Amino acid sequence: MAERPACPCSSGRTYDECCRPHHRDPGSAPTAEALMRSRYTAFVKGLASYLLHTWHPATRPPSLHLDERITWTGLEVLAAQDGGPTDRRGMVEFVARYTRDGVPGSLHEISRFRRQGDTWLYVRGRARWRA
Repeated sequence: MAERPACPCSSGRTYDECCRPHHRDPGSAPTAEALMRSRYTAFVKGLASYLLHTWHPATRPPSLHLDERITWTGLEVLAAQDGGPTDRRGMVEFVARYTRDGVPGSLHEISRFRRQGDTWLYVRGRARWRA
């Protein structure tokens, strides 16, 4: 039997157990951290429509072009504050590693999330890119 691939978000679970269900049902992430992990995985897999769908309407761009020269190579969640099933807001700090045209770099971001009804949405992030 073939082993199922690990989820790109570094949760330790398989993609089928972790982020794939959220990609199939964009409103299903139960926490801000789960949404952030599924959004990272969407960048890995090139799922621009998922990223737009999970972006808060107040800050969502009209379109999104993913840089095909970037290959996302790893995620480390540094901190999460609030963002649970009963919270209205949440924050997740993370470092995402990548290569662009073969040159390694990282993105350190503090992302803000807001829950509308039962759905977590990405609001904005304060990001620092390092090559």
